[in-house]
Amino acid sequence: MEKNIISIKNLTFTYGKESDDKPALKDINMSVKKGEFVAILGENGSGKSTLAKLLNALIVPKDGEVFINDFNTKDSSKLWDIRQTVGMVFQNPDNQLVATIVEDDVAFGPENLGVEPDEIRQRVDRSLKAVDMYEHRLKEPHRLSGGQKQRVAIAGIIAMKPECIVLDEPTAMLDPVGRSEVMDTIMMLNREEGITILLITHFMEEAAVADRVIVMNEGEIKMDGTPKEVFSDVEKIRGYGLDVPQVTELAYILRNQGIDIPSDILTVDEMVDCLCRLR
Repeated sequence: MEKNIISIKNLTFTYGKESDDKPALKDINMSVKKGEFVAILGENGSGKSTLAKLLNALIVPKDGEVFINDFNTKDSSKLWDIRQTVGMVFQNPDNQLVATIVEDDVAFGPENLGVEPDEIRQRVDRSLKAVDMYEHRLKEPHRLSGGQKQRVAIAGIIAMKPECIVLDEPTAMLDPVGRSEVMDTIMMLNREEGITILLITHFMEEAAVADRVIVMNEGEIKMDGTPKEVFSDVEKIRGYGLDVPQVTELAYILRNQGIDIPSDILTVDEMVDCLCRLR
């Protein structure tokens, strides 16, 4: 059985110091196994981004504990190990691009880790190839498209060789082409490189390709299961202010019209197959 890379125990987190301040997270217990692809959904204010920051020790809990590869994030002597284990990619790639040339930007992280120059060169080339941006290595980042910038930001994280990448709405500012490019990259890193992925997203179709979906609401985990398990409960999902993938919504409508069709359809191919069988 795969070991847990993330373990959260009895976690409650409040930003304010007053006793009556509303917690951003309430009694969170969850774990993520190495190599898993987990999508995290929830309305604004549900606690998703707070959870992401806790995983990288950008903030530290007072009540409860977060373990990354058995390192407690409260242990400041393990901060280096934790941040090497969990890389973060944020919504706006411009906030993560620091150099004037793409390959210099990707080299920034390994340089700060004290990696030898020859090894840095290898990591930069490998990381840019992994996200299909090697041919752009000598370009200026500000001349790239939104999707390309985000892929460079992801390459910068890959170059630091994390075991896990937490992506906080990485496609929110991108057009459909850019979103597709970034999602292809994320899936490749998980499926081919074995990197653990935690994807915070507002796009249900993105969550549908994950191994597991967690739904948060008002600082609590409300649902946790496979995409088919979670999205098949359309009414419950809607109760938390969320949608379901469009094809799942269509299946829901057809079932309500008396058509015998499964409630856990997630893809167009599945829908076509079911409709063909009804003929």
